[in-house]
Amino acid sequence: MNPIKKICTQESDAPTVLQGNIAFAAGCVRSGIHAVDGYPGTPSTEVIDKGLSQVQDMITVGWSINEATAVAVGHGHSLGGNDCVVTMKIPGLFQAGDPFTSGGFFNDKRGALVYYVASDYTPSSTQHLVDPRPFIKSCFTPIIEPRNHQELHDAPEIAADLARECHTPVVIMASGTLCHSEGLVRLSPIKKREKVELTVPLKSFNTLPAIARKNYDRVVKERLPQLIDIVEKSPLNNWEKGAGKIGVVTYGVSDLMVREVKQSLGADIDILSLGFTFPLPMKLIRKFYESISGTVYVIEDGYRYLQEELLIEGIAVEGKDVIETLTEWTPAEIAERLGYSVEQIKTPAVQPLMRPPMICPGCPYRLFGETVRKMKKRGKLESVFGDIGCNTLLFFMDANDSNLCMGASEGNRSGYVLANPDKASKCLSLLGDGTETHSGLDATRNALFRNVPGVKVILDNNWTAMTGGQPGPTSPVNLAGEENSFDLQASLAAHGAKVLVADGYDKKGVEKSLKEALAVAEEGGFVTLVITGVCIKKVPKAAHGTKMQVDRELCVECGMCQICPGILLDKEGAPHFNNNCSGCMSQLAACGQMCAKGAISPNTKKEEDVSATRSDLPEAPEGIELPDRSSFSLPEKIAVAIRGVGGQGNLFFGKVLTQMAFIAGYGDTNVVKGETHGMAQMGGPVISTFSCGKVVSPVLLPGTADCLVTMEKSEILREGFVDMLKPGGTVLMANTKVFPYGVDEDQYPTDKQIQDVLTSYKIVEVDVLAEALVLGDSSGRSANVVMMGALSRLAPFCDFPEELWLQALKNVSPKPAIWSANYAAFNAGKELI
Repeated sequence: MNPIKKICTQESDAPTVLQGNIAFAAGCVRSGIHAVDGYPGTPSTEVIDKGLSQVQDMITVGWSINEATAVAVGHGHSLGGNDCVVTMKIPGLFQAGDPFTSGGFFNDKRGALVYYVASDYTPSSTQHLVDPRPFIKSCFTPIIEPRNHQELHDAPEIAADLARECHTPVVIMASGTLCHSEGLVRLSPIKKREKVELTVPLKSFNTLPAIARKNYDRVVKERLPQLIDIVEKSPLNNWEKGAGKIGVVTYGVSDLMVREVKQSLGADIDILSLGFTFPLPMKLIRKFYESISGTVYVIEDGYRYLQEELLIEGIAVEGKDVIETLTEWTPAEIAERLGYSVEQIKTPAVQPLMRPPMICPGCPYRLFGETVRKMKKRGKLESVFGDIGCNTLLFFMDANDSNLCMGASEGNRSGYVLANPDKASKCLSLLGDGTETHSGLDATRNALFRNVPGVKVILDNNWTAMTGGQPGPTSPVNLAGEENSFDLQASLAAHGAKVLVADGYDKKGVEKSLKEALAVAEEGGFVTLVITGVCIKKVPKAAHGTKMQVDRELCVECGMCQICPGILLDKEGAPHFNNNCSGCMSQLAACGQMCAKGAISPNTKKEEDVSATRSDLPEAPEGIELPDRSSFSLPEKIAVAIRGVGGQGNLFFGKVLTQMAFIAGYGDTNVVKGETHGMAQMGGPVISTFSCGKVVSPVLLPGTADCLVTMEKSEILREGFVDMLKPGGTVLMANTKVFPYGVDEDQYPTDKQIQDVLTSYKIVEVDVLAEALVLGDSSGRSANVVMMGALSRLAPFCDFPEELWLQALKNVSPKPAIWSANYAAFNAGKELI
């Protein structure tokens, strides 16, 4: 039985630690929701991708080609009697604006239609920070705002029941902080929901103007008063009374941040935490306001939605200033706003390296990006209009200039050329296969319809890659594993476009095709150029190819090979390959094609050496006997923060810690893990936080972490990271140095500069990457487990019996081969301390 099915079938009230998206997914199944549809969008993706896709025998689930289509599919489910959830991120809600608004005004009995809309107010992987609540309010659609992982788990049933009762769609606004963090959940009862039978003709669900007018009137006169009454009486509203001197009105994940301040600092504040943000329980809020003798604050994410709603009602709350840019509160910011003293965040005297997210080593987009960069440098190209997705990252190769939203690149280019007809052969539109089939085909048709000359480039890697590799129309199969019949190139040709195709791993082929396409544009034609090559995330590791080597006698140190994070220059200017090299998926190596001297070739000898010197791994036990909980004692609270670079396994590190804490018995109090997703997976900075015991928030207050772990040496310098550590705390630091693309070694902070920042703390430095390589892990990916072994020897983590660490490791990665490797890596890490 896979882990998701186990969660969906386990007995009710069983405690477990779940990521927010998985908690929601399990809640859908356990509450009897019939169907879930959606489109991938960080931070909502895992609901389907890592959750419901694993239990397709228990629920109808699928990816649609875009959010608008997913909403229409969801509406169809509801007309068919199913209770359906549709998942998306905030920009997806606006992409689906037409069916969302039209579908909000039907008033007759049908299956529930629930929208799971995930916010990203940092943002980590979102192109804007627009607060959608005023838009949703204008559709008279109720908004539920879960405050913790338990409420995320319970939300599907609550929302579906409300949708059925009031004949309305319902929005669940899920904070990205909750979606991607982990917390304690007690599993809800397993229920079955009967389908709903329509009691009116299907013709009643029509948007003819006369019908639309009647529907609007019914919503305002009947549905809205009903919802207001429900919200005013809802048990989801929590009033926590204090001395009545300072009050806070809050909702969603901000509730956790406020409670962290109250618990950690002993703050005496009254809290009114709302379960709904539309409609608002104004009578309850006014009663709360009148009970407070001092200031009442509004703490909310986004802009000032609640604050302005209350000010309009004459309730004189304080919150964010009109021109304040704060969109997500931390506990430290809340404490300061409420007048409590906290450790001030200090900016280190030396700054860490900038780490812009990059396309993956071995990505089939790389040679295209390098070709465009050179053409721009030589004046052959002037502008590239990009899109949303992995192609966005070509910005950091100077191969993508501007972008707007999903599918908009060709529309942008067309408008630019209409304004500047002489630029048709001097610019490109650029997007991925996922965005072309999402909404980009509209602009393809538009360019053909309006006879706008130019070149549209589609980077076709067969998958929705930026969000983790979900299937789309260009994938071999759909989510159900059924063979896909859509043919992108045939579709483009059927639209009337001239189609050119080039292999992304063929440098000369890319150059030739791009030159030919621009020549057609110069003559007034329109061309679609498809660059092919499968996303490396979907290529089995066994096919990742042989790492490359440099012949020092042939190399002239020209630097032409420096196009990938897998190859770097040493202090003498000579290139060498690191553990990021993927061998370009057994295709023609991009760096090798850049070398005019033929100095780069596959390193077959090195692979043989690694195989010959691979350590004999210790035998991992099949079963682990756990000690009785009464045999060991643990602190009331533990907190640790982990920093590194995307791809180093920080998130896995955090998962093991949460499992261990749960096994140790902290499930009786609380276990919380926070993390960064999105662009971090592409080589950007990433942070995970973990805390257990008397804790509330996934975001730590300054001065509360027992230990800091850094998987990449200079990442200790990220602003605010050292400030998390308790006075005199421990820094467990890998001496691993990861150089961003285009950065020389002399730009890296010196050891002395780093040590000067940490003079008041205990520093433990370990070479975890070297240990991983000794164990035969040529990728170095087990370095994070080596680091766990080292952490297990340091206070307060040494209080956890070793058996708990091992069982947690096995729980997270139970496959025998992985368990054996992790067992060896953990033991190697212990020996470092």
